[in-house]
Amino acid sequence: MGNADLRSLASLREVEFAEIEGSVVAVDAHNWLYRYLTTTVKWTSDEVYTTADGTEVANLVGVVQGLPKFFEHDLTPVFVFDGAVTELKADEIAERREKREAAEERRAEAEAAGDAVEAARLEARTQRLTDTIQSTTRELFDLLDVPYVEAPAEGEAQCAHMAASERVDYAGSEDYDTLLFGAPRTLRQLTSKGNPELMDLAATLENLGLTREELIDAAMLCGTDFNEGVPGIGPKTALTEIREHGDLWAVLDARGAEIANAEAVRELFLNPPATDDYDVDRDIDPDVEAARRYVVEEWGVAADEVERGFERIEEAQVQTGLDRWT
Repeated sequence: MGNADLRSLASLREVEFAEIEGSVVAVDAHNWLYRYLTTTVKWTSDEVYTTADGTEVANLVGVVQGLPKFFEHDLTPVFVFDGAVTELKADEIAERREKREAAEERRAEAEAAGDAVEAARLEARTQRLTDTIQSTTRELFDLLDVPYVEAPAEGEAQCAHMAASERVDYAGSEDYDTLLFGAPRTLRQLTSKGNPELMDLAATLENLGLTREELIDAAMLCGTDFNEGVPGIGPKTALTEIREHGDLWAVLDARGAEIANAEAVRELFLNPPATDDYDVDRDIDPDVEAARRYVVEEWGVAADEVERGFERIEEAQVQTGLDRWT
């Protein structure tokens, strides 16, 4: 289901940080990191984050600029990295690759035409989480004592599982799929200015008069990352059809339609691969000086681009109380 489709069904409200301070949030690392990565690339000279051999580590700038928001509001992030990509998502991954390649071609044309602004905009669209970005992000998290979890498959599914098992207080993602994966409460807009947005599963189901299974069925009728929807069905029609016919299979029968791998997709949302082999430690003790050396000296990132982020992390240690951090 497209983001706009599921947003129109979800129960959402803005929350003050004071309402959620002291909480632990399982953050979809791919989702969070990609947003900071693309923003850094779009608005920062590539000389800032490119090593002498041409390796790009814009992620290090993004991490240092993004983490303070958690610490300043007394939130403990537990970042969840994607594991193996499910075969059901192969078409989605291929489509993203095609879009990235098309953006790369347009970027080259913009550069040749001397359009630096358009080239920078398109450069942001070509970003992907390379092996170097993956490894250096984890190494920086280790230095800053930020916990992270390796998911067996989809990161947002693992976040939802952690929130549903109540080992963390919230899932954290811009992806509405956490709702379908069963996250009771998801914090959105953690990479944006201002307060976050709370997406509530129980309130969503109550407002719509649906079970979680019926919500998944409605989403599948519209289309998700794992399946094509039924032509002509949007969120309102999907709700009407589910209420009238009862479930996905009855709707498909009534319309003479089909969804490839429908049973597998539905099962994926209901029982996604997830692990309980992790610890949630709220006692964070970041070694800011070691992290600063790692980013600036080892990877050559311009010091003035990350210094304020490191200062904010140090200030947060004092603001939230040393007993909270050590």
